Amino acid sequence: MGNEAIQELHALGQSLWYDNIQRRLLENGELARMIAEGLIRGVTSNPTIFHQAIARSHDYDSAIQPMAWAGWSALQIYDQLTVEDIQKAADLFLPVYEATQGEDGYVSLEVAPTLAYDTEGTVAEAKRLWTLVSRPNLMIKIPATAPGVPAIRRAIYEGINVNVTLIFSLERYAQVIDAYLSGLEDRLEAGLPIDRIASVASFFVSRVDTKVDRLLEEIIRQEGPDAEQARSLLGKAAIANARLAYAQFLDAFRSERFHALAQHGARVQRPLWASTSTKNPAYSDVLYVEALIGPQTVNTVPPQTLAAFADHGKATLTLSADVNAEKEVISALERLGISMARVTQELEEEGVKAFADAFDALLKTIEERRSVAVAELGPLAHLLPAQIERADHERYVQRLFEADASLWTENAAGQAEIRQRLGWLIAPQKSRTLVSAWFNLAQQIAQEGYRQAVLLGMGGSSLAPEVFASIFGVGQLGQWPGLSLTVLDSTDPDQISAVARDLEWKETLFIVSSKSGTTVEVHALMDYFWTWVKTQGEPNPGRYFVAITDPGTPLAKLAEERGFREVIYGDPHVGGRYSALTAFGLFPATLLGMNIETLLSRADRMFAQSLPTQPAGRNPGLVLGVLLGVAAAQGRDKLTFLADPELLPLGAWLEQLVAESSGKEGRGIIPVDLEPEIDPKDYGQDRLFVYFHLSGAKEERASALLAAGHPVITLRLEDVYDLGAEMYRWEVAIAMACAFLRINAFDQPDVEDSKIRARALLAAFQNQGRLPSESPYWEDERVAVFTSQDTGIGGSELAELIEQWISRAEPGDYIAINAYLPRNAQMLERLQALRRRILEMTHCATTLGFGPRFLHSTGQLHKGGPNRGLFIQITREPETDLDIPGQSLRFGTLERAQAMGDFEALKSRGRRVLYLHSKTPFIENIL
Repeated sequence: MGNEAIQELHALGQSLWYDNIQRRLLENGELARMIAEGLIRGVTSNPTIFHQAIARSHDYDSAIQPMAWAGWSALQIYDQLTVEDIQKAADLFLPVYEATQGEDGYVSLEVAPTLAYDTEGTVAEAKRLWTLVSRPNLMIKIPATAPGVPAIRRAIYEGINVNVTLIFSLERYAQVIDAYLSGLEDRLEAGLPIDRIASVASFFVSRVDTKVDRLLEEIIRQEGPDAEQARSLLGKAAIANARLAYAQFLDAFRSERFHALAQHGARVQRPLWASTSTKNPAYSDVLYVEALIGPQTVNTVPPQTLAAFADHGKATLTLSADVNAEKEVISALERLGISMARVTQELEEEGVKAFADAFDALLKTIEERRSVAVAELGPLAHLLPAQIERADHERYVQRLFEADASLWTENAAGQAEIRQRLGWLIAPQKSRTLVSAWFNLAQQIAQEGYRQAVLLGMGGSSLAPEVFASIFGVGQLGQWPGLSLTVLDSTDPDQISAVARDLEWKETLFIVSSKSGTTVEVHALMDYFWTWVKTQGEPNPGRYFVAITDPGTPLAKLAEERGFREVIYGDPHVGGRYSALTAFGLFPATLLGMNIETLLSRADRMFAQSLPTQPAGRNPGLVLGVLLGVAAAQGRDKLTFLADPELLPLGAWLEQLVAESSGKEGRGIIPVDLEPEIDPKDYGQDRLFVYFHLSGAKEERASALLAAGHPVITLRLEDVYDLGAEMYRWEVAIAMACAFLRINAFDQPDVEDSKIRARALLAAFQNQGRLPSESPYWEDERVAVFTSQDTGIGGSELAELIEQWISRAEPGDYIAINAYLPRNAQMLERLQALRRRILEMTHCATTLGFGPRFLHSTGQLHKGGPNRGLFIQITREPETDLDIPGQSLRFGTLERAQAMGDFEALKSRGRRVLYLHSKTPFIENIL
């Protein structure tokens, strides 16, 4: 959009304001760009504009949803939405307001049109909105009805900036000017300052031509003696009326009365030309801009008029005090029997009604959206508002940001740990300061010819990078392609071998990622690939390695000793599962070629909505968290993810966040990811479905689940970069859900048990040359079966035994398949088929985890969460095995020890476990 004509117009003393506001413009940077380019100097809004913005898009749905869940009315929701948009716009225009010393940079918000004939109601509403928005560059729009005029005077007296709207007649305009001046005089008399009060008088233009032309056309159609005169007046009434108003403005603000006020700093009340889009296609599309240009005026234009004027408008002074020709136009109309007094009175009444109708339609639209959101909750809808109110009363969000650890636990050690683990709250801001350095390093790596990266990490160090790689794929790092990313979070020798086979070592960067710097699997994998690079003949393997770890860890020290090309430090005040928006998630994402600034800007947006300054019902993370807590407390603790294909990988990251945060002290939320679909009526009453919506591919499935009586909440993403916002929302939500359930969200007390048991088994192996093992519960030549308790099952066939064991599942239970097997497409397909059979047989929730990966994800839940799980553990003898350099140990042994340690830990807690070990590399006889 060119701006030469606009700059010329501004130079002539007229400001262009924008008669439009939409959340999309505020969030995508478009409004900020228009301000920066000098195209617009203010914004006006009205109920019609807000109705169009909300009804014609889904831009506001994500904001409406939590308020609806919290039990807010359509009117309360409208209030919040409009105030948010006005505040954001006002903040964007604040530099203009300051640079022009309060002449421009205003954003207008209208009082409810239902108050147009209520003086007291208008004053009270103007004061309420002024306080609520709390921005110096706000203008409150008050209609210039007869009852509105005294409200204008009182609002000015209260120190409120006023945009007087719906002015059509010269008589009413005179009353408006008097109300403004009287309000200033009232303030002076009360000893109050008047130098920072601003007002504009919105004089409506094109609507006058629309109405008058219709009357003229009726005269023309009659083909009488006045027809030619009527034809000559087409399209002239509105401009003549406005120019007469400008002359009236000049007289009033050159008067002694105003001069006395100006001595105390009073500003003129500038005329603002409103309704300046061309309604008649026979007229120029910039007619009502070009014909009304003069000093100390404003023209508020809709998008199409702004674009037209920027493209072909001419900026020439067209307003003056000489209005003889305009007076003649009005006189000629009167001679034809067209009364401007009647025309303008009708226009005022119609304008009030049009805005009132738009306001009613707007509330109806919001109510429809609100009802849809509430319906998603199903049987939970009536429970949620009171619990959100309780969370607000107990200051959940304030205490979160104050690091008040008593929100989760009374245990002193637990509280001390929590206070050291809340750095994720400001991760979007802190990470933004590191983006440039990460990009420069990544670009250097790509420039040197690296084309693939292998991330060696577990749990929180690997899951977010894998989500980013799966969803975003490979982008660009400047002029070079980003690196493809493979996540290796397994000790399975066959999976390790498969990864190594696909590598071109000279093009491969290894990312060794561990917060603690002590993760057993990560060190074993690092040593294996370090040796692998050396065997390729590389004298300096360190140039192929980057470490991501917290400061001062053993990994940091080792990386320095080995000469890694870079050690990237994480934030020690952020726990692993909350580290997606720190170096652990974002440096690998940078290597992919993702736009990290965009990802973080979306997270920032969610951060702003999550602050304690937001009303509780408007906080997406708090409301979602309370919902999760209420659902779990009501027995709907199987949090089941449904996602459009583009977003499917997100579930793996959520699985760890939910399970490891909540699954302890016999309580918790069971995340269910990638579960095969069955008939909606066959699910139990323990489900809460969450649908991540992008393309809409799963809309029918979500609707079917909802129709079957299940709660199904839909979280809409505009594009994949909204993952930044979604990750932040869920981090807050899980912290809030755990507060609701009185669970410490930031520890993992049961994870260490499996590790201790695995280490003991490995120590025994080092001493005895084999892993100790108990006698099988059942076996044949191919499979050994172990159980954690006397199950009373039996049979001559494995399938019979498994079926008997699965049949012990009761409503509310879940069946977890924990497979210490290579994670690949073929194995996933087989295990998902087993999962489907179990689901169809039991109608109980099912989960699937690959070991030892899941030990760093859902392992805490399995041992510390509700004792409602039936666990099927699967291991096999590896097809090939690999030495772990320097340890006299092979990966196959490590993997088996981890599986056995997990089995023992589950057994010690009275969990129901069926452990199936294939004595060969082939598992067809199990699956």
